[in-house]
Amino acid sequence: MTSPVLALRAAIRGACAPDAALASLMDPAIHDETPRGNPPVYATFGTTELRDASSSTERGHEQDIALDVWAKRGSAASALAAADRLCALLDDAALAPAGHRLVSLAVTKLEAALDEESAATRVTLHLRAVTEVLP
Repeated sequence: MTSPVLALRAAIRGACAPDAALASLMDPAIHDETPRGNPPVYATFGTTELRDASSSTERGHEQDIALDVWAKRGSAASALAAADRLCALLDDAALAPAGHRLVSLAVTKLEAALDEESAATRVTLHLRAVTEVLP
């Protein structure tokens, strides 16, 4: 079985990378950590929580995923615009994570804050996904 976390991350990346509107706002790749060269606006996967959501007939998982959009100091509007595009791409998206069926994907919350350590703007999208393992 493919990890539900890795499978969903790959599907999210696949949905975002080719989007021209997103590419006009930020580096369209979603990174696991800060990318080299530190582009002006980029996104990283943040905290992910995975819980069992199996039923009596299906094996499944529920994931809470954070996507952090980072923008250099003074670029809060850029980070919010990129986050808004990510919301449009991912909320209720029909993704196909390998080895799993996506039952639902929803943006549940958006937070914007100034990172005290770097003075960068961080906008966090909180996603909730439910998947079932394919036979």
